[in-house]
Amino acid sequence: MRYHFLWFVFFVIVFGCSSHPDAEKIINKAIEAHGGAAYDSSRIAFRFRNVHYSVEQSGGRFTYTRTFPDSLGGITDSLTNEGFSRTIAGQPVALTAEEDSMYSNSVNSVIYFARLPYKLNDAAVNKSYLGQTSINGEPYHEIEVTFDQKGGGTDYQDRYIYWIHRQDYTMDYLAYRFHVDGGGTRFREAKNVRVINGIRFADYNNFGGPDMQHPLEKYETYFKADTLNKVSEIILKDIRVNRLKKDE
Repeated sequence: MRYHFLWFVFFVIVFGCSSHPDAEKIINKAIEAHGGAAYDSSRIAFRFRNVHYSVEQSGGRFTYTRTFPDSLGGITDSLTNEGFSRTIAGQPVALTAEEDSMYSNSVNSVIYFARLPYKLNDAAVNKSYLGQTSINGEPYHEIEVTFDQKGGGTDYQDRYIYWIHRQDYTMDYLAYRFHVDGGGTRFREAKNVRVINGIRFADYNNFGGPDMQHPLEKYETYFKADTLNKVSEIILKDIRVNRLKKDE
């Protein structure tokens, strides 16, 4: 009897300690906390750095647009399920493959960050649980996100870490490594959080580290030590959200 009891204790210790929260479930709870189903049927519009963006999402169908002035007339970029297009003063513009990729990626990137953590449960997203920590006295899950090459977009090699609040499931901090324009890393701190028609939005302080090649995990230490250099602010203005009916 004692022999079996000792094996039971050993089993509990070994397998109990090896278990950890499910990263996908945490991300799904974060998406729900930030808007959930409201993302799937909505029109969202905002201004970022004097450029107007809009996104219409209805189930799996989407239309992303970006409009801004130009000396030749207003430019409108549009990214849909069918692909990317650009017009100048209402007239279609022929684009090279390189321009098509560059412009579509630029539009998608701004809208992607504005709606985080939405889209983090897409098929090409890989999520791993890194552990638990606390920042400014608040408890967080650390979730790593990477992407498959197939379906992961042109930036599939980028790597992210998200700090998700362990009670509220809000995404309050993130760090990421990118490869465009020479590559680098960034750390973002959410601020000016507001909920508009059921969807949570935030602005961000955008930091660069003392060593752009250091591991993303180190950003938490640098942030706590107040040694990060703020390189910019991510400010969304004039946000509007209209919920769509199911038949729209």
